[in-house]
Amino acid sequence: MKVAIPTVKTRVDEHFGHARTFTIFTLNDVNEVIEEETFFPPSGCGCQSTVGVTMQAKGVSTLLVGNIGQGAINKMAEHGIKVVRGCEGEIKDVLERWVSGEIKDQNILCNHEGCNH
Repeated sequence: MKVAIPTVKTRVDEHFGHARTFTIFTLNDVNEVIEEETFFPPSGCGCQSTVGVTMQAKGVSTLLVGNIGQGAINKMAEHGIKVVRGCEGEIKDVLERWVSGEIKDQNILCNHEGCNH
């Protein structure tokens, strides 16, 4: 399984659509990290970029995010990627907490001025 997290240094990027980097973790059958890669998405708002296409091609099935708009959620769904919202903190801690079942989707949407999600 592959899990992607929008990343700033070693933390979850607060806003999916503005993320300059994603960390993609490959997990084995017992949810241990066996590979970690950095992905640099195309520029543009998450709902208007090709980030979903690229993530699908890389085999990503789950996206752990802080804030994300409905348009971007729809794009991820079109590419078979499940979105878990409301994540924050160090990316490796977030991944570990999600794997252990501590993190569930918070059903929150990015809703700020200046962005058409």
